[in-house]
Amino acid sequence: MTPKNYTRTLFRAIAMVAVIFIATSAAAQTAVPQQTMEEVFREIKTSHKYGLVITAPEGKMTDSPSIFRKGDTWYMYYIIFDGRGYETWMATSQNLLDWTTQGRVMSFTADTDWDSNQKAGYLSLVDTKWGGSYKIKRYADRYWMSYLGGSSRGYESGTLAVGIAYNEDEPTSVKEWERLEKPVLSPKDEDADWWDNSVIYKSSVIEDKKKLTGHRFVMYYNAKGNAERIGMAASDDMVSWKRLGSDPVLDHHRGITGDAYLQRMGKLWVMFYFGFGWDKEQSGKAWDSFACSYDLVNWTDWQGEPLIQPSEEFDAQYAHKPCVVKHKGTVYHFYCAVDKQGNRGIALSTSKDLGKSKVHFPKR
Repeated sequence: MTPKNYTRTLFRAIAMVAVIFIATSAAAQTAVPQQTMEEVFREIKTSHKYGLVITAPEGKMTDSPSIFRKGDTWYMYYIIFDGRGYETWMATSQNLLDWTTQGRVMSFTADTDWDSNQKAGYLSLVDTKWGGSYKIKRYADRYWMSYLGGSSRGYESGTLAVGIAYNEDEPTSVKEWERLEKPVLSPKDEDADWWDNSVIYKSSVIEDKKKLTGHRFVMYYNAKGNAERIGMAASDDMVSWKRLGSDPVLDHHRGITGDAYLQRMGKLWVMFYFGFGWDKEQSGKAWDSFACSYDLVNWTDWQGEPLIQPSEEFDAQYAHKPCVVKHKGTVYHFYCAVDKQGNRGIALSTSKDLGKSKVHFPKR
């Protein structure tokens, strides 16, 4: 080997070592230590199933809670499926245990070309601080909500996409939300990729105050290619959205990984989500788990036991789709419960024993 070639080879070797070192350092900075993951698990674990808190009339199903607080009142937006499709409803509570349905805030329509039969809403820009105010924030003099929209009748049938709704009044009263005319994310978009070019499902929008992603608003959404995964999109105005990256941020390569819900513990972000079809120990069931991140992009998945899993008659089949808050030292984990007969309602598990709910599914 000539001196010139030796020098070139040595330079390449040094450069490769440097690349490996930088990559390893970056991974070390973005990965959440196991000890921290265990501490988070102990903090968010809820061992006491209170039971059902909201059910629908016979022949209908409730699903997907999202919660905010104003004054001493808690508000829950949730969805009802009646055979035709999804509509979005609201309920209120003074204690997070007893809920009273107030009415419908996004209804079926006959004059829209893409979302006439599906409007499943999820509140946006709720305070994400763990144990914080859980207030819903305004942007551009409006309150915001993302939603799953579609024109086909039936259970999550046809082309489903993400829409954006807004409300200039306080979202504490029963009032129909206005909606943008077109979806902001669709599986038919030109930049739809291998993992989100079939169906897009639930979305969750937070404010990224520090712009860790380079943008003010971040959306996590689950979508299906050959499996269901969670990916990201971003916006600076809540109206125009762009996918971030070409790959999902949380992927178990089969089954379902979906319905992200985020909370912030200091510098650490916690993503609650549900799984189905990729854990042999949970065969045929759905459960809730979590992942953690320092930068909202790189996520460390929890490898331990589920946060919530089927264990009671009312959630014997599925215990999934989380919405988790901490209030006055108690953790409240709301989730969608499905029994063996297919009844679907919203249930609650808590970190302290608060008794048992008197709400039950309607008898068939």
